[in-house]
Amino acid sequence: MKKEKIVATNKKAYHDYFIEDTYEAGIQLVGSEVKSIRLGNVNLKDSFAIIKNNEVFLLNAHISPYEKGSHYNPEPKRTRKLLLHKQEINKLRAKIERKGYTLVVTKMYFKQALVKVELALAKGKEMHDKRRALKEKQLNREVARAMSQYR
Repeated sequence: MKKEKIVATNKKAYHDYFIEDTYEAGIQLVGSEVKSIRLGNVNLKDSFAIIKNNEVFLLNAHISPYEKGSHYNPEPKRTRKLLLHKQEINKLRAKIERKGYTLVVTKMYFKQALVKVELALAKGKEMHDKRRALKEKQLNREVARAMSQYR
């Protein structure tokens, strides 16, 4: 059994998008970035991925500079390369070319000693979809509360 330690999640992605499919990708990092990730200094709030020249790149993921690192610490929001198989990249490109689909990062975690990113193929929600999701969530909570009183 492989042990996973979740470092950061992007809760906003689940609120703003319909998640259709997820993919696991490796990420190309510098040593001090890995140390900073181990400390949990990651923010995935506005991060997304693009496909350019048959390669996938992560944009807007903020990894804070490692405090004990040297003055060679990389830029916090630099573009980072994601590592996927060619077949996966081709499949993602075909789906993204359809209108409304995008690649969103949902979580970053350690799988054994390697940093992995969960990429989600997502379609944007309209405002009325978000309201409906909130109403359903609230109704489910009320039902759960009512059920717990009768146990």
